Amino acid sequence: MTAPADHVVRSSPRATTHQVTNQAPPLTGHDVADDPVLLEGVRREGAARHLDELHRLGRLAGGEEAQRWGEEANRHEPVLRTHDRYGNRVDEVDFHPSYHQLMDVAVREGLAAAPWADDRPAAHVVRAAGFMVWSFAEQGHLCPVSMTYAAVPALRAAPGLAALYEPLLASRIYEPGLRAPAAKAGLLAGMSMTEKQGGTDLRANTTTATQAPDGTWRLRGHKWFTSAPMNDVFLALAQAPGGLSCFFVPRVLPDGSRNSFRIQRLKDKLGNRSNASSEPEFDDTVAWPVGPEGRGIKTILEMVTLTRLDCVLGSSSGIRTALTHAAHHVRHRSAFGAKLIDQPLMRNVIADLALESEAATTLALRLAGAVDRAQHGDDQERAFLRLGTAVGKYWICKRQPTAVAEALECLGGNGYDEASGMPRLYREAPLNGIWEGSGNVNALDVLRALNREPASFEAFRAEIGAAAGGDVRLDAAWTRVARELASPEDAEFRARHLVEQLALVLQGSLLVRHAPAAVADAFCASRFGDRRGLAFGALPAGLDIAGILGRLPVTPE
Repeated sequence: MTAPADHVVRSSPRATTHQVTNQAPPLTGHDVADDPVLLEGVRREGAARHLDELHRLGRLAGGEEAQRWGEEANRHEPVLRTHDRYGNRVDEVDFHPSYHQLMDVAVREGLAAAPWADDRPAAHVVRAAGFMVWSFAEQGHLCPVSMTYAAVPALRAAPGLAALYEPLLASRIYEPGLRAPAAKAGLLAGMSMTEKQGGTDLRANTTTATQAPDGTWRLRGHKWFTSAPMNDVFLALAQAPGGLSCFFVPRVLPDGSRNSFRIQRLKDKLGNRSNASSEPEFDDTVAWPVGPEGRGIKTILEMVTLTRLDCVLGSSSGIRTALTHAAHHVRHRSAFGAKLIDQPLMRNVIADLALESEAATTLALRLAGAVDRAQHGDDQERAFLRLGTAVGKYWICKRQPTAVAEALECLGGNGYDEASGMPRLYREAPLNGIWEGSGNVNALDVLRALNREPASFEAFRAEIGAAAGGDVRLDAAWTRVARELASPEDAEFRARHLVEQLALVLQGSLLVRHAPAAVADAFCASRFGDRRGLAFGALPAGLDIAGILGRLPVTPE
């Protein structure tokens, strides 16, 4: 039946959409390593010969394909399969193919344990710079990469195990899937320390270790936060008759049979969604001792120290990535008749974030250089690394969430949209402050190092002293810190303030010696001067803002 004439739907004029203007172009197709602060640090720490490969990785990290891998690995989260279709226990975690692409690049580029097989100077600096560059693509998958890197020194406490497995951990071949470790071309390692009743109080662990007649040990207990359960081998803590001890736990035994590693559930985390974190249960789980019985914490701290270094690297990179997004946006976005980057208050904010990022990046690479020199027998660098890592881990990881939040705000509503990538950076930001010891744990660890390891403080003091006379504000800040250090009253209560000041003085010392005058002057004025602000963007007037902004990472036009 035909509708009455007055009800006929008449065609409207062809609809047209508005033209999109005043939006930043996509932040893809650039070289993440094209960053003066990073490149100067790499050269300064002795790794200039590797710049070509760093730029190659930077172009990959800044490309559209790697950005897609990062997005997909977080959108399609790991899935736990406890049993197969027949009811057999399998305890496997399935990952999206993009996660495996990210992992393949990380391992192939030597970001896992490859430096331990490279005796050339600056091998650890090369790895640190690559770790920072590649994390621009995605940070979660670097958790298993980091643990694999850190496991090697601890595993050396069991020379027989190290001889067999260290070459496989140092391999540049990524071979996912559970098989007998010695039959694979490359291995990944994890750690299994904390339990639900103790957390960072590792001596409260109740997992038990009992020696079997065949010389192996059997573990029984429930672990609380074990990341990357699909890794091949783990270092785990358990209570042996002689006290808390460290053990080597493979997912698959040498004969090809599955070890008892029952994954009860995966953690539903704030961020770090691409990486699986789990609660495994050990039930007659076969293990081999690593280090002396009763010395488990001392043994596994070899691993913790290096994962703390990677927390510094990861947070420094997280700050730099957020700054890169913010700088790219304000270079292209206009408001009230001018580009945002040309507006005075926005220049203050971006410059302040750039100072924070440069200080973090410079310290991170300095610590990586100390690892290299310590491995080649430099005892002073080893002593500096002990205190410098704990101080850097506390402060840089504390600054990441604040810096990322400020950078997100620079994008306004665009930054609050998932498509911008900023919400993922924001969710990831608190992780490193928690992993390998929260802020309180690291602050108290600094006090222990100051009290028990005088060589560590002497090396730290020498590092600060290298900048003496370079800036009166820095010199005055160090005098104040030294005065506080000499007063032990209520030291634990004041620990956070003390460690913060140690970190700022250390960063200031590095910038006064190595950064352009514009950067060093602004850092000392804003971090030690009378007009120190509590929020980013409170830099005092009279600074060389153009000189600071000239060191921002290069982004697409």
